[in-house]
Amino acid sequence: MTKADLVSRISDKTGIERQDVQVTVEAFMESVRDSLENGHNVYLRGFGSFVIKRRAKKTGRDILKNKTIEIPAHNIPSFKPAKSFMENVKTKVSAS
Repeated sequence: MTKADLVSRISDKTGIERQDVQVTVEAFMESVRDSLENGHNVYLRGFGSFVIKRRAKKTGRDILKNKTIEIPAHNIPSFKPAKSFMENVKTKVSAS
């Protein structure tokens, strides 16, 4: 499902104009992004959490130059689904 599909589905279910839904979805994504960029996690009860994870410093390999490189510690955004959400996916989605 793409963002356009999501906007269409929400518009169809709620009767709200697609343009208004588009603005709302964009604002939601921008708010989540801004919160994470400022070091704050976002918790959506029953859906999941957008959290910041810390990756430790590690040694990697540049295979083109055949050299060892040091990858510094860094933060990455991550999504952790709620337990009820995970259980629904486990039971309702068939293995392909």
